[in-house]
Amino acid sequence: MSLYGLPLLLAQGSTARSSERAAGSSFWFPPQASTFAKDVDSLYMYIGYISAVFFVLIVVAMVWFSIKYRRRSGYEGDSTALHNNALEIVWTVIPTIIVVWIFAEGVKGYMDMMTPPASTIDVNVTARKWAWSFQYPNGAISTELHVPVNKASRMRMRSEDALHAFYVPAFRCKTDVVPGRVTYAWFEPILEGTFDLFCAEYCGDEHSNMITTVTVHSDEDYEKWLKEAAKPPTDIEAHGLWLYERMGCKSCHSIEPGKKIVGPSFAETFGTEQKIFGGTAIKVDAGYIRESILEPQKKIRDTFQGASQMPSYQGKLKDDEILALTAFIEALKDGKLTDDELGKNDDKPTAPK
Repeated sequence: MSLYGLPLLLAQGSTARSSERAAGSSFWFPPQASTFAKDVDSLYMYIGYISAVFFVLIVVAMVWFSIKYRRRSGYEGDSTALHNNALEIVWTVIPTIIVVWIFAEGVKGYMDMMTPPASTIDVNVTARKWAWSFQYPNGAISTELHVPVNKASRMRMRSEDALHAFYVPAFRCKTDVVPGRVTYAWFEPILEGTFDLFCAEYCGDEHSNMITTVTVHSDEDYEKWLKEAAKPPTDIEAHGLWLYERMGCKSCHSIEPGKKIVGPSFAETFGTEQKIFGGTAIKVDAGYIRESILEPQKKIRDTFQGASQMPSYQGKLKDDEILALTAFIEALKDGKLTDDELGKNDDKPTAPK
């Protein structure tokens, strides 16, 4: 992050939901939750102080000159240009030195942020309209980021559609996620707790809802979470819900009857007849759901032809995962999920292996 990203830190802010929420925080800044934060805040405040000093000097000089050199009757102006070489040199050299110093400090901070240490915990980050997906070294996937405290974590980021930006105010970390490229960001958290994670580039209709969190764990808690996160539910409908939350489905499809986000709601849909754009009608069954997952633009439901296009999940979902999502949508045909359907009882079938 360069100096140009600093105003965003003030504009968006962050909420730390932990007992150490106030550590390093101030009226201007969220908590200093990473090793970058202290240096970023210090440079920002130095720039603020310098700007304040020059602002006061310039305003005072303007007021003084407007009084001292006001127009008075009987005064004839001098047509000769007047100047003071020493004064002109001073007000050129001093600002130049300050600007060079700010530039040097900015470059130093930027290079630190762009140069991760040799040993990091690598997380694959996928940004899509309008959700985040995080994949960990053991294969676990989550929609919230989880990292250990006092260890460097590196984000290996890509976008599936538009330009996004990975932005954690409490870490003073912002990096663009560019379609067709892999970009990187790294940080070392120093506070345990939960912090906001935003998309900081306008990416479409639901950009403002592309918000998730970063949870910083102790080493022991992180290992426990990682182990559990790698285990999908054994119940087939619960597995479908698990995938719905992790594969970006919930950013566009509601599971509440009649609620439209971007695409149609999954609730009260399975088994119904739906009109397709172009005039024909289809039945929402297992075949249509599979086709919509793999070729989402082939049969678009009427009134949704103008919505943002859904990406294909061809090659991203296995057959058993498509079956689990189908079972999940079928379970929602009455508009709700029961404890049995969520696998909270023991007599339910398990997801295929």
